Amino acid sequence: MVRNSVKYVPFKDRKAVTADLKKIYLAPSEELAAAALEDFATAWDGKYPMISKSWRSRWTEVIPYLKFSPEIRKAIYTTNAIESVNYTIQKVVKNRQSFPNDEAAMKLIYMALQRISKKWTMPIRDWGAALNQFAIIYGDRLPL
Repeated sequence: MVRNSVKYVPFKDRKAVTADLKKIYLAPSEELAAAALEDFATAWDGKYPMISKSWRSRWTEVIPYLKFSPEIRKAIYTTNAIESVNYTIQKVVKNRQSFPNDEAAMKLIYMALQRISKKWTMPIRDWGAALNQFAIIYGDRLPL
């Protein structure tokens, strides 16, 4: 949401807009996040009315994120692994452009994933605290 929100904001306002957006997604509760969204709207709707409108239209999708603890939230919003995987696969497929059959495309994607997985050596920052919270919430789903 943040990346989509600042897509059309000029560089001179980007830091201020992202600082105000941070108050929304770092709010400890749904009520405080809604209040932060209203504060954001009063401050920025004059210049960028579509930002608060897009947050309001996606609010039902943002609310589940707010129910997680701060440790889990940080692991979620700082993890770009999925985006990195998608980008790499798109890049590999785009360079090839055409395939003789589906199996050839699957083999190429498989090889790309094998190459990507070798780069995954760094753990997520504060993963221990997030894993602890996941164990509390989803203890029956985590392997011992």
